[in-house]
Amino acid sequence: MMPTYEKARRLVDACNRAGLVVATAESCTGGMIAAAITDVAGSSTVFDRGFVTYSNEAKQDMLGVSKKTLDRFGAVSRQAAEEMVVGALSHSCASLAVSVTGIAGPGGGSAEKPVGLVHLALAGRAGLKRHKTLRCGDIGRDAVRVATLEAALDMLLEAAEA
Repeated sequence: MMPTYEKARRLVDACNRAGLVVATAESCTGGMIAAAITDVAGSSTVFDRGFVTYSNEAKQDMLGVSKKTLDRFGAVSRQAAEEMVVGALSHSCASLAVSVTGIAGPGGGSAEKPVGLVHLALAGRAGLKRHKTLRCGDIGRDAVRVATLEAALDMLLEAAEA
């Protein structure tokens, strides 16, 4: 497995080559994805902004996630992740965005949405849109967050290198 910094460095390089600019919309990772990208020297040419939207109100206010979506599907859902990523694109200068929302634990899970469940979405201005569900299990809060970070970087890197 490629170390996080190396993956982020490859992402910055790929975005530079492709002329892409990235934004992030994060809930359960609390800014870890933005931090990993901006740890790379020169990332200012490809990173526009990161939205840390931990609460439902922040998802609504900063990204335009609808109250109806949150009430019907919950904050940890494919629908919320997809609205988050669309909001990140529409509220930024980015050409590519990723969003993550999940239950890192140790509490907060249920039978339908257990600890370790994470939804990720990726979208680009060119219409590229993907969704991924992680089911990490109850592996510990830090491990869920790191797995989510890695999956988000993988999604961005795959899109940037395509």
